[in-house]
Amino acid sequence: MFTGIVQGLGEITAIDRPAADFCTLTVRLPAGMGADLAVGASVAHNGCCLTATAVAGDTARFDLMAETLAKTNLGALHIGSRVNIERAARIGDEIGGHLMSGHIWGQTVITAITQSQHNRTLWLSLPAAVRPYVLPKGFIGLDGCSLTVGDVREETFCVHLIPETLRRTLFGTRQVGERINMEIDPHTQAVADTVARILAARGESTTPCPM
Repeated sequence: MFTGIVQGLGEITAIDRPAADFCTLTVRLPAGMGADLAVGASVAHNGCCLTATAVAGDTARFDLMAETLAKTNLGALHIGSRVNIERAARIGDEIGGHLMSGHIWGQTVITAITQSQHNRTLWLSLPAAVRPYVLPKGFIGLDGCSLTVGDVREETFCVHLIPETLRRTLFGTRQVGERINMEIDPHTQAVADTVARILAARGESTTPCPM
């Protein structure tokens, strides 16, 4: 499990692609993050939970299978690319974001960016499959960052980013058209799916009431 509080940026130093549906990434982790990291440990890369297969100081290797390459933006990485990194949460850690599994649902695309002196707002595409789970002021995981949803429209939604998020994560350099890993909040999913099943059983509409 993860909290969605990105701890730093890792850098891809090598990529081994023996086949189209498999690759191994070598990642230089943020300074000090390799301490006590063991083979088999979980590390989130842009929100995607990967297992360490080798560790040497602050460098570690991770295998990506076909499903990971298909569902996430990790398959598009190249040597020199950077990724948002978070070590797995430990019992007793402060939960500054929200609980995240590291299981990516799919990708969204940045459709627009608005910038002011101290704030940045990203508008992103809203796939129909996740529309019931993306709610104003709800949680969402984007490239491993725990973020609060701003406005939600029929085909897009937005998040508002403070300077610290821009400094610590890839969102400080993300541009329109780039693809972002997305994980919906599992608690929101559970509630929405339960309500939909109950209403369906009663023959009632699942269309949200107007605000």
